[in-house]
Amino acid sequence: MLKASSRAISKFSVLIICAALFGWLFGYVLHSITLALFIWSVLQLRELRKLKLWLAEELVTDPPDASGEWGDVFDHLYRIRKLRRTRESQLLDEINRFQQFSSALKDAVVILDKQFNMQWWNLAGEQLLGLQKQSDKDKPLFNILRDPSFIRYCQRGEYQEPLLQKSPHNSDIELQYTITEFGESEKLLVARDISDLIRLEQTRQDFVANASHELRTPLTVIRGYLETFLDQGNLSGPLTKAMLQMQQQSNRMQSLIGDLLMLSRLDSTEVTLDDNPVNASQLIISILDSVEQASEGKNHHITVDIAENIGLSGREKELHSAFSNLVYNALRYTQAGGNIHIQWRCDKTGGCFSVTDNGPGISSIHLDRLTERFYRVDDDRSSDTGGSGLGLAIVKNVVNRHQGQLKITSTLGAGSTFSCHFPLDTLVELDHPDR
Repeated sequence: MLKASSRAISKFSVLIICAALFGWLFGYVLHSITLALFIWSVLQLRELRKLKLWLAEELVTDPPDASGEWGDVFDHLYRIRKLRRTRESQLLDEINRFQQFSSALKDAVVILDKQFNMQWWNLAGEQLLGLQKQSDKDKPLFNILRDPSFIRYCQRGEYQEPLLQKSPHNSDIELQYTITEFGESEKLLVARDISDLIRLEQTRQDFVANASHELRTPLTVIRGYLETFLDQGNLSGPLTKAMLQMQQQSNRMQSLIGDLLMLSRLDSTEVTLDDNPVNASQLIISILDSVEQASEGKNHHITVDIAENIGLSGREKELHSAFSNLVYNALRYTQAGGNIHIQWRCDKTGGCFSVTDNGPGISSIHLDRLTERFYRVDDDRSSDTGGSGLGLAIVKNVVNRHQGQLKITSTLGAGSTFSCHFPLDTLVELDHPDR
């Protein structure tokens, strides 16, 4: 194009010079140059009209015949058109492949803008969420998914953990929602049908709950006879030792059954964050009142830092179980004379209950699995301390049900910190913390 422009300038200059010489020969220089400019303008306007007509056809037809610089212009535009058509064809192929791919997905996929308006969804979005392309496009997602917990989940902006809820289109379908941000605060919502997994999990929960209930009766009978025999006081030394060991293990089994039943209750009920606020400071103090018996003469140095005017929305019994599990774990695994620091604080990110000790610590290879049911770092140590392997599973379950997160940091030989972080909207300010 630059070469064509140079040639056009050169030809125009030659035309003016020739017109000037011709006019000079006959004594009409100005008239000759004016006539040359007029003829040149007419020719340019003719070519420009061809270009305008061709552009009006959106470059669909072949370029008109033209010579010189205008021919270069038409050829250049023609090449641009071919390149554009090639790119459009490639984009259409990619869009078709994407649509075929998305239609084959069993998971509902919904693209949302900054304001959570629905821009696009696949076929599964219509089947699982009941979306309709004719009426729901560009409409707010919350017109379809109106559950308050789902709205809080979306607006909080913390999407590390998925959200489980029933389908708004079919209450028999259990969905797992995950949100991923991309672009300029746009979001990709994926809803997966986990109804079969939920049914399998429910079967497992029912089995554990039923088995635990059935075990309580024979275990109560066994413990009753053991206490009776030990109270008589006329048993021989070896028999007394055997009875004491049996009593210790039966107590441990009783604790295990209690933890199993607690997990079953947590799995089978839903927490309501609109419950009466829980006085977190009084809850922690009530746990500390029973610490002396659990410490078993280890003389731990326990320090406490509590924000007395901050409470939590949720269920007091569940929070008591979670907090007490963390405190008792610190008592069990921290050596005699060790330091334990218990804290309940609040900042701009939310509330946090933490238990820090200077015990033996935990290797980093175990941290990701600590909250698994029955997972133990050291089987021998757990047997000695009476742990069931369910305490941290209960803690994580309770914290998750209250929209929080359990974080564990530990250094082998230097101690551990277990922290329960709760979002700001689950906290309440207590007018009378002493009540």
